[in-house]
Amino acid sequence: MSGTREIRKRLQRGFTLIELMVVMAIISVLLAIALPIYQKSVIRAKESVLRNNLFTLRTMIDEYSVDKQQAPQSLQDLVTDGYLRQIPQDPMTGTDQTWKLTMEDSPIGGSTAPPGIFDVHSGSDKSSLEGTPYSEW
Repeated sequence: MSGTREIRKRLQRGFTLIELMVVMAIISVLLAIALPIYQKSVIRAKESVLRNNLFTLRTMIDEYSVDKQQAPQSLQDLVTDGYLRQIPQDPMTGTDQTWKLTMEDSPIGGSTAPPGIFDVHSGSDKSSLEGTPYSEW
């Protein structure tokens, strides 16, 4: 009888409050270390996508301008004429509607066409991990 009582006592034993608190403290410390690293890696990935999208947009604006002898009037012109499949998203704002367009001062080649897009920037008001505003990239 004492053997079954001893087995039953072992099965009913659990963790003490102190043991649970120590485990929770260790988990909290690990999360406090890992979370900022994860958040920075997400921001770095978005910055990389932004650089790539800006490079693509600027390249397609230049190609359009050379081919058509005038700059595009809107980013949608690049899609309509087959230079892009779709307008890329600004990863910092999450939409393709917030790109800040820089229009040229005078039309390419002195043509009588209205000035078109010369450059494009992010529409975000945030700053990069390096400290420069995304709108200046």
